[in-house]
Amino acid sequence: MKLAFEEWGEGRERLLLLHGFTGNRKAWDHLRPFFAPHFDVLAVDLPGHGESSPCDQTGPAGFEQTLSALGGILDSVGAAKVNLIGYSQGARIALALAFRAPERIGRLVLESGSAGLSSLRDRAARRRRDEALACEIESAGTHSFIARWERRPVFEGLRRLPIDRASALRARRLSCSAAGLASALRALGVGAQPSYWEQLPRLRVPVLLLSGARDAKFSGIARQMSRELPLAWTKSFEDTWHAPHLEAPAEYAREVIGFLGATWLEPPSADGSVEVLR
Repeated sequence: MKLAFEEWGEGRERLLLLHGFTGNRKAWDHLRPFFAPHFDVLAVDLPGHGESSPCDQTGPAGFEQTLSALGGILDSVGAAKVNLIGYSQGARIALALAFRAPERIGRLVLESGSAGLSSLRDRAARRRRDEALACEIESAGTHSFIARWERRPVFEGLRRLPIDRASALRARRLSCSAAGLASALRALGVGAQPSYWEQLPRLRVPVLLLSGARDAKFSGIARQMSRELPLAWTKSFEDTWHAPHLEAPAEYAREVIGFLGATWLEPPSADGSVEVLR
């Protein structure tokens, strides 16, 4: 499986962007004025979205297939190491990629994401719910599903977007095919991914955890993850919900650019040496 992507920006630092469910690689276009001078951006269409085909497999096998395909993108452009930003579904995939290939990730930004569901029973129950929703999408079609999806309380902030940003968001959502969205639920849903909670203390990649202050659930998850990660910082954006990158783009960009460009010292290793990170 190959994933569609595009490259833009004038900076030297490589930055990989992973969108959320119902999005595509254009979900980051409104951030181009902020990111383009600083980064060489790789914006990806995740499986079943945009111009990327669905995964060939479902469940954990499909999730792993996606991680392999992302590694293939890095290989194709000769990127030995990248910084990585993921939003929601993309944040879960970004975290998984950092565990799969930590040597290829410089710094990691997770917006409104999680480390998965801890128990096998919870993951199995979530897969059943996602399968039911996938069947519903296939039966009712994209327009019907998106109309219900947009009414979810967590997207309250998106209902206040300026008309140009709101129109672009709706166009991206409606461009998704029912088959593509259903396949993404089956391969990339929370029930399809492993739980990474127990592994968090072993991740040596610097991580910035972003959330909207009005999104109590994911702000709580961000705080919980920060307590487990060795190198973690959190930022909660005031008066935003689940998508600060859309709801407060200028503030979001300042936070991300500052984090990715900062210089600090990693804690001393067992032999007493100190590594400078930039």
